[in-house]
Amino acid sequence: MESHTSDSHRLTGKDYKTLSLAALGGALEFYDFIIFVFFAAIIGELFFPPDIPDWLRQLQTFGIFAAGYLARPLGGLVMAHFGDKVGRKKMFSLSILLMALPTLAMGILPTYDTAGIIAPLLMLMLRLLQGAAIGGEVPGAWVFVAEHVPEKRVGFACGTLTAGLTAGILLGSLVATAINSSLSPQTVASIGWRIPFFLGGLFGLLAMYLRRWLHETPVFKQMQQRKTLADTLPLKTVLTHHKGGIVLSMLLTWLLSACIVVVILMAPALMQKQHGISAALSLQANCLATVMLLAGCVIAGWLVDWMGAAKTLTGGSLLLAICSWHFFSHQTADAASLFVNYGLAGLSVGVAGVVPFLMVRAFPAAVRFTGISFSYNVAYAIFGGLTPIFVTLILRLTPMAPAWYVLALAVLGMLTGLWLHNGGRQNHLVSETRL
Repeated sequence: MESHTSDSHRLTGKDYKTLSLAALGGALEFYDFIIFVFFAAIIGELFFPPDIPDWLRQLQTFGIFAAGYLARPLGGLVMAHFGDKVGRKKMFSLSILLMALPTLAMGILPTYDTAGIIAPLLMLMLRLLQGAAIGGEVPGAWVFVAEHVPEKRVGFACGTLTAGLTAGILLGSLVATAINSSLSPQTVASIGWRIPFFLGGLFGLLAMYLRRWLHETPVFKQMQQRKTLADTLPLKTVLTHHKGGIVLSMLLTWLLSACIVVVILMAPALMQKQHGISAALSLQANCLATVMLLAGCVIAGWLVDWMGAAKTLTGGSLLLAICSWHFFSHQTADAASLFVNYGLAGLSVGVAGVVPFLMVRAFPAAVRFTGISFSYNVAYAIFGGLTPIFVTLILRLTPMAPAWYVLALAVLGMLTGLWLHNGGRQNHLVSETRL
């Protein structure tokens, strides 16, 4: 077995250590990447002219947020190329430093009142650097963990790692909630919004230190020993021989992006703007939803190992369709109802825990990092990056735009799951072979 030295289906203490360190480091880096969105409303007021329409300010702010996604493919491909050539661990560690420094810099940026048009341009530049860093982090984390654990536990490991990555969202939500709850709106607007970026830089440096304790994957070591590393440009091999894996991975990334960006990241700001729900209450509900998301990812990963990825994807997408529609159509300032509805929606977003397992199985080890990085980052740049802008524009036509968007992607997930169950594996888009 290439993926592990034991045929055991149980995770060892070493496996748990690797999974824990990878998940914790990923959570801290993911916090750095998404903390921007929790303060999008304030950033929009501080970094753009005060006399422009509110919808245009919101659109421009989400445009800077989207820029981070648009930068992911280049950074991801560069790190993935060397990850397939010189080692997973080296690139897995490098992404941390490339995230921590821009996050620290964001905390000291001048505002529009001070620097004029330079202010949003600097924020845009730093956001691009963040995007390049996260482009190597997520695919690298999935590959790193999947190649460490026993083959029959890859689903659980990928689901748990995805939960760990999204724990960075929870950390961001908790920090944002604490700041909005303990400081006055005036204080938040003047200095409070900078605090989470300073914390993010420190978190990133801590994550870089933690990665020192990780070891290169057994799969990569064996490829080195057997001299089976990619002898041509990994991206060329992926584009030439693994088109089916690319298509499948991009469709799954579209589903994942709809889940995370709309239901988790955009919802608090939308609740505040559309329904007048306070920032504190919406962020508290978001914390609960994200906790439920973490549980959902772990459950989805466990179900993959127990009943298969196709069935888990189909059932999870159906649950996502039902719970997300109910949440967006029944938003209220009543705390109990909001918590229940948002919590169930967050749990249903856990279907995202199926996605990395299918992508890891879609590419052979020699080009796995590059295959996942290309598919995931290009798709996320398109769908994840443009989703906030698209939903914001469609909101001018219907307040249910977020619900319709997520519903459409949930249907796509169900159809993909049914297709995989009824013959997708026979088309070699999801490998049945060992890692």
